[in-house]
Amino acid sequence: MTDVLPLAGFVAGITAARRADELGALLVRKGAAVRYGPAIRIVPLADDTELHAATLRLLESTVDVVVATTGIGFRGWIEAAEGWGLGDALLGRLARARLVARGPKATGAVRAAGLSEDYSPPSESNAGVLHHLLESGVAGGTIAVQLHGEPLPFFADALRAAGATVIEIPVYRWVAPADPGPLDRLLDAVLDGTVDALPFTSAPAAASTLALARRTGRLPALVEALTSRVVVACVGPITAAPLAALGIPTVQPARSRLGALARTVADALLARTPRLKVAGHALELRGQAVVLDGDWHDIAPAPMALLRLLAHSPGRVVSRRELTTALPGGGEEHAVETAIGRLRVALGGPAVIQTVVKRGYRLAVER
Repeated sequence: MTDVLPLAGFVAGITAARRADELGALLVRKGAAVRYGPAIRIVPLADDTELHAATLRLLESTVDVVVATTGIGFRGWIEAAEGWGLGDALLGRLARARLVARGPKATGAVRAAGLSEDYSPPSESNAGVLHHLLESGVAGGTIAVQLHGEPLPFFADALRAAGATVIEIPVYRWVAPADPGPLDRLLDAVLDGTVDALPFTSAPAAASTLALARRTGRLPALVEALTSRVVVACVGPITAAPLAALGIPTVQPARSRLGALARTVADALLARTPRLKVAGHALELRGQAVVLDGDWHDIAPAPMALLRLLAHSPGRVVSRRELTTALPGGGEEHAVETAIGRLRVALGGPAVIQTVVKRGYRLAVER
């Protein structure tokens, strides 16, 4: 018996642009394999004309409140302003406004800039910030909201409805990837059944992934795969919104942190891992591999696809014709026989998979 890491055998696809390596490392540390397919790219701050224009608008306005939503975004904004020769002017304007920081990282960035926050919600959420502002009264005031890669329409619209003027500061604007090839190949892997989890860290990445699938005619198949087989994890409800609009279920951590997202992916994968007693053996399906009596067995994609189908209804006889539908890219009945033979070899003998004459195959499950 060998020690097997909790996510060994599983493959996760990562579409993030920023901190993709960090999320990948967290999953690899748990034993997963990772495939990268960036769905978005970040416009460099120094080259972002929208951020520059929004900063100039803020400097020309009398601003009552500035909302810092993320630490890295707030720091990046200050650094970009310094590069444009506007750093001192921006810090001076921020010092005269009431500063609201969404969470501890935003608070740390505010303090590192030599400023001090007036309020930070215990919930560390945008909803908590919004509730505080509306309770404080915003009618007739001007509020600058530092965004971070994605718009917050509900946030800005609620403030405008309450009578405030809102200046949105678009830090780290996201656009489509320059090379869609890696994402295209990741989508193929999802549809081939060789990706077990898709964690998303931003709504633009989720929307861009779905948009590529739609443009290439793969959206119905992708929705089916993400609904029935792949664990789809999102760092929060805003990130999940493009997926929820298509009825794709997601799992989300209690806190919007990468570490919590990685743990949520792990928990969800392990919760749906089939564990069976088969022909006197303990069998555990692990994405693209199996653990048999505590020992690791690599399984090729075609045999693994058949094993998943057999394990879906343990003990049921599955016809050769039905098994052909599970083969990657389809196939004929003789391809099923070949794949079953390879599966038996990989599992150390014929006992685990029984042949039922003229009917098909079944897992030798002990009831």
